[in-house]
Amino acid sequence: MLAAFSVTPVGVGESVSELVADAVRVVRASGLPSETNAMFTNIEGEWDDVMRVIHDCIDVVARRAGRVSVVIKLDVRAGATGMIEEKVRAVERRLDGD
Repeated sequence: MLAAFSVTPVGVGESVSELVADAVRVVRASGLPSETNAMFTNIEGEWDDVMRVIHDCIDVVARRAGRVSVVIKLDVRAGATGMIEEKVRAVERRLDGD
């Protein structure tokens, strides 16, 4: 499964990067394949593992923010692995063919 998610603290001021960094540390410590960009973190793994990491990210942010906004998008495909990189490569191959 591939998940794109964001965990945003609410009510902590204009800059949220410190608390978002706390969540990204949780993702990286999980050992699951992941990448973080300006808006989301992508993570790949089995359902329970991915959901546990997202849950832990919410928990770590909620310790310092009274409210947490969460967005999750899932691509559930049985038996697929390496999709965190392959999906991008597939698009790049098509762009190279133009």
